[in-house]
Amino acid sequence: SLSAGLDLPGRLLFAILTLMTLIANLVFIEEAVYIYRKIPSSKRSIIIWINAAAPVIATTSCIGMWIPRSTMFTDFTAAIFFAIVIHKFLMMMIKECGGQKLLLRRFENGRFKISTGPCCCCCLCLPRVRITRRTLFWLKLGTFQFAFLRPVFMFLSIVLWTNGNYTLYSLSPKGAAIWISCFVGVLTITALWPVAIMFQQVRTLLTCKNIIPKFALYQFILILNHLQTAIINVLAMQRIIPCAPPLSSSARGAYMTQQLLIMEMFLITLMSRVVYRRRYDDLEPPECTAEEAVDSKQ
Repeated sequence: SLSAGLDLPGRLLFAILTLMTLIANLVFIEEAVYIYRKIPSSKRSIIIWINAAAPVIATTSCIGMWIPRSTMFTDFTAAIFFAIVIHKFLMMMIKECGGQKLLLRRFENGRFKISTGPCCCCCLCLPRVRITRRTLFWLKLGTFQFAFLRPVFMFLSIVLWTNGNYTLYSLSPKGAAIWISCFVGVLTITALWPVAIMFQQVRTLLTCKNIIPKFALYQFILILNHLQTAIINVLAMQRIIPCAPPLSSSARGAYMTQQLLIMEMFLITLMSRVVYRRRYDDLEPPECTAEEAVDSKQ
């Protein structure tokens, strides 16, 4: 454990970050109880899963901070959990529209704009795709494949690591780490694309459901947990983050990442409680909105 070699400011920092993690988990438990009591059962588990993303990442980061040797396992746990959350967020948007059948009725003549990030934001010439049961299936498959394959790749990584063939921060073409990271990167982009396509379609309809701040929080977790971590890891591998005995550059980079994530996920947990706790009205059935449109035209 690293805590044995810490001075007083270091121990104080560890204590504060651990307290933040504990508070984040208590806030989430209180929020989960509220959701369980107030939200319909069809949406309950999905919203609890999404709300759990920040506290779970904070908890895994806290464990990795106290026990540096567990960093690989804590990072993998957080990555697998967030892969499932990406799929759950897409499902939540469909549920908030009243489910798949109502969504298809609302947008029966509509088309998905597929020229959106992270895959095709520059390909403005791409045609719009009709909103059908088949296209919804492909969108759901796009996020589900990541929730399924990410744990498979993580398991493969751990098996190779125990055999000495996997080094977490190795960029050698002969090593397994660089190839697994590339495959996971492609899967990640493929999973994020359907969520962005669906958000572009439903954000106006679901404004009353606070979908824009919910999507913003989801994006913050994604950027902080993936992009920020990747940047710090690259800086550590290039020795831009200097070593500080007994910590090597890569260990110090992981240490910094964990501390930043605890603080960031603590704040996101508090913001999620405000956004998901806010009361909002249920959407009206498509027939009612169609009748209102006719009345307004008359």
